[in-house]
Amino acid sequence: MRTPLHRRFRHAPLLQLPQEVLGFEVDSINSVQFSNHTGYSHWKGQVLTADELHVLYEGIKLNNVHQYDYVLTGYTRDTSFLEMVVDIVQELKRANPNLVYVCDPVLGDHGSMYVPQNLYPVYKNKVVPVADIITPNQFEAELLTGKNISTEKDAVEVMDLLHAMGPDTVVITSSDLPPRLGDRFLVSLGSQRHVRPDGSRTTQRVRIEVPKVDAVFVGTGDLFAAMLLAWTHHYPNDLKTACEKTFSVMHHVIQRTISYAHELAGPGRRPSPPQLELRMVQSKADIEDPAIVTEATVIS
Repeated sequence: MRTPLHRRFRHAPLLQLPQEVLGFEVDSINSVQFSNHTGYSHWKGQVLTADELHVLYEGIKLNNVHQYDYVLTGYTRDTSFLEMVVDIVQELKRANPNLVYVCDPVLGDHGSMYVPQNLYPVYKNKVVPVADIITPNQFEAELLTGKNISTEKDAVEVMDLLHAMGPDTVVITSSDLPPRLGDRFLVSLGSQRHVRPDGSRTTQRVRIEVPKVDAVFVGTGDLFAAMLLAWTHHYPNDLKTACEKTFSVMHHVIQRTISYAHELAGPGRRPSPPQLELRMVQSKADIEDPAIVTEATVIS
């Protein structure tokens, strides 16, 4: 099998490592070039503009090295940049109709937006319709569909609405639904549509309960989207296994990170942002072959 290529428009180059160890050749375009991530008190750097992105893409095209199997995008604050990404994705899909576009539609959380309001219609009307896999949280899923989630049935209906907008795979990464395993867990849900050989459609839906961690990490959303891309590549028709692999990688990386952070911080002290940097290199073995610690349940 040809090693898959995939283009990233991201702000976290550290995520190149986990994808490369899983067999992907990764070309990265940083949507921002910062001294450090924004979880710190201060940062300096530049934000890539839509025009600058276009120039970089034109350079790639001139050398005829723009044959990609995947595109992965995440956080941005600029509508013109987002619209340029859509234009590039559409052009790449014309060249390769099998290209898979994975989008983390970063809009906000816990009832409030942390990007400009004018990004919302761009995501809803332009980005999501060309995406194949999306990873919204509950707030983002509700915002994109206009429907609130109070029950598992609501969540299934929201995922169906998102399917109708375009993506065949939807994973709601976190929700406020009551966990069956107790308050120390968080409920995530996923849905994947398949087309049978006879042309009919079938849908697999899963529920996953993951342990909560009392800390703030930066980059976990990026890592999740990157791992879901990788594991859906390896298990394209088995969302249950892909989610179990993805969430288990997340668990191992976060547990290793929080243990190390507490060791550095000392007894009774909260870890600082530098101490909570994700332990990616140290988690290489878990990324390649994660022990399954989070099992998904198939739901109707």
